[in-house]
Amino acid sequence: MKRGEIDFITLGCSKNLVDAERVMRQLEAVGWKCVHDPEEPKAEVCVINTCGFIGDAKEESINMILQMAERKKHGKLRKLIVMGCLSERYRAELESELPEVDAYYGKFDFENMVKQLEISKSRNLETSKCSSFERHLTTPKHYAYLKISEGCNRMCSYCAIPLITGRHTSRPKDEILNEVRWLVNQGVKELNVIAQDLSSYGLDLEKRHMLPELIDEMAQIDGVEWIRLHYAYPTDFPEQLLDVMAKHPNVCKYLDIALQHCTDHMLTLMRRHITRAEQDALIRKIREKVPGICIRTTLLVGHPGETEQDFEQLKQWVKEMRFERMGCFAYSDEEGTYANKHYSDDIPQETKDARAAQLMAIQQQISAEMMAQFVGKTEKVIIDRKEGDYFIGRTQYDSPEVDCEVLINGEGMKGQKAKVGQFVNVKITQAEEFDLYGEIED
Repeated sequence: MKRGEIDFITLGCSKNLVDAERVMRQLEAVGWKCVHDPEEPKAEVCVINTCGFIGDAKEESINMILQMAERKKHGKLRKLIVMGCLSERYRAELESELPEVDAYYGKFDFENMVKQLEISKSRNLETSKCSSFERHLTTPKHYAYLKISEGCNRMCSYCAIPLITGRHTSRPKDEILNEVRWLVNQGVKELNVIAQDLSSYGLDLEKRHMLPELIDEMAQIDGVEWIRLHYAYPTDFPEQLLDVMAKHPNVCKYLDIALQHCTDHMLTLMRRHITRAEQDALIRKIREKVPGICIRTTLLVGHPGETEQDFEQLKQWVKEMRFERMGCFAYSDEEGTYANKHYSDDIPQETKDARAAQLMAIQQQISAEMMAQFVGKTEKVIIDRKEGDYFIGRTQYDSPEVDCEVLINGEGMKGQKAKVGQFVNVKITQAEEFDLYGEIED
């Protein structure tokens, strides 16, 4: 085991990743060396940043804790620490059932972990401070995630996020802009803006929507080449944002907005506070104001009360709306949520899974048709990595790790150069359901 090193294992979403990166930077400031998700962990301390959103994520977190506890049992690890969403929500239960973990921390008290680990390094935290927004970036150096708020006030029936993260809290705009400048100085070109609820940014600060002006000012910072927006909420959506997106070429034509369902019956049961007509009107306005925009959405099937008629209407709606990017999840009954308290989880898991598979089959066909339309066009692409003979990149319509990619054959490139982190113009020559192939243009 390597003394002075910490293996930092992060599970769950990109918001969790940002938390981990901040903790890693603070630990490095007091003398530790942090390694992110090593394939063969060898450090003396392991910190697991957990996810507690749905059943599968909780199971993954528990399995990772057990795996690292086994390493500790065999003397391959000196200290095991757990933080994040799972321990925020279930700390008492975890402490009782997994006593082999040395310490548990939630989402908001990890400064205490830094202080405890600082003591073992005999360093003075006051003389080793870094800015609150500085991070040990674990993404490729050309892109980073930028979290602008925490928590959510929406209280959708199925969602445990408010139980874990609490009320919506926006970060001060100036602090975010300073972080953007710092990230650009680290070589970051692409900013993926994230929050549990982008639409509510600023309401708690100044009782008004501040997202449009934040993105407007961010787009004017030198070195910011792409801005991509994730996790907007359709109810009370800040429509002025669409003007900002249309105005700035470095704000990607991309919006991740979870819609969940389409029938008024299900939107009411889900407590989404929006109607089918209002939701459809918003989608039309988004496409009208930002021509060519890629809308990514997420749908939820198998929620208590979803009838066959609801599901048939949902399938037809997906065919009509033709979302550029779409994901689908089966309902997970999470304790403490409104649905868990007031509804019966009455739809069999096999039915939930079958419905999700049917929707994704429809989306696969839609995606194939849309991707084929790129053939013959030239797109600006950022190179993420090289695999074998191919450079792998993305267009402005694709977010890292979750969306489509562009594969560029590195053989026979006729002298053109491509580097990871570089923007190149790529002529698309071939399309599949979820990937494009192309050649770099002179």
